[in-house]
Amino acid sequence: MTNITAEAVKTLRTKTGAGMMDCKKALEDANGNLDEAVELLRKKGIATAQKRADRVAKQGIVITKINPEKNKGIILEVNCETDFVGKNEEFISIATQIVNIIQEKNPQNLEELLLQNFGNGISIEGKITELIGKIGEKIAIRRFDIINSTNGLMNCYTHMGNKIGVLVELSTSKNEETTITLAKDIAMQVAAMNPTFINRSQVTKEVISQEIEIYKTQAVNEGKPEQIAEKIALGKLEKYYQEFVLDEQSFIKDAGKTITDIVKDASLKLGENVTIKRFIRYQLGE
Repeated sequence: MTNITAEAVKTLRTKTGAGMMDCKKALEDANGNLDEAVELLRKKGIATAQKRADRVAKQGIVITKINPEKNKGIILEVNCETDFVGKNEEFISIATQIVNIIQEKNPQNLEELLLQNFGNGISIEGKITELIGKIGEKIAIRRFDIINSTNGLMNCYTHMGNKIGVLVELSTSKNEETTITLAKDIAMQVAAMNPTFINRSQVTKEVISQEIEIYKTQAVNEGKPEQIAEKIALGKLEKYYQEFVLDEQSFIKDAGKTITDIVKDASLKLGENVTIKRFIRYQLGE
């Protein structure tokens, strides 16, 4: 039998919210495989669907920026050790300047970004090292993304004191108040509701099969006949779409409408078919 460590049990508890003994048993049954243990717990109805990556204990800031033409977006995460430093004015100022440098210089990766000139002959890497010495805790650029839109429009949103940041790109020829507001509203939606997909066509067959199998197993474990369990599973799959597919989520500003509805409304107003092309969502410490 695989030796199950206390740390493994703790990790599974954090990931699923299940009890200690349930986690230990699931890990034993899964021979220590964390992903298989999560699925076993879900089949028993003990754990809920996980839509976020494992979280790590990091503080800092997520910053987003859109250029005036609304065709280029930047998102950046800079980490530090404490929330106190994450709210420090100098820390925020330096992170903001780094976003501006990304927008201007278009670095291809983190290594290239760190070599960029921050000012006064010092590189970004040198500036961060200087700040570490001044503040006395570890500071690091964790990740960034650049989106250039060729046939569309972009907007952004930050949430929860810059703990969550989102970039959204729409496919549209209209750079005006309607599309700018729509992109902002969708970015707010993504920040608040954390969808995994834009539409159903992006949900893979593997994900669908896994979800149906989990829901069927839950129903059978509750004593439901096989045929009824199948219907229950398909019903729960619809709820999965409503939770994880952006188009089908209820709009946070008007629960009577879905995201599909507000995009259609904008399309009718503009006289062209507007679509959601892509989004990027950062949550601090993911």
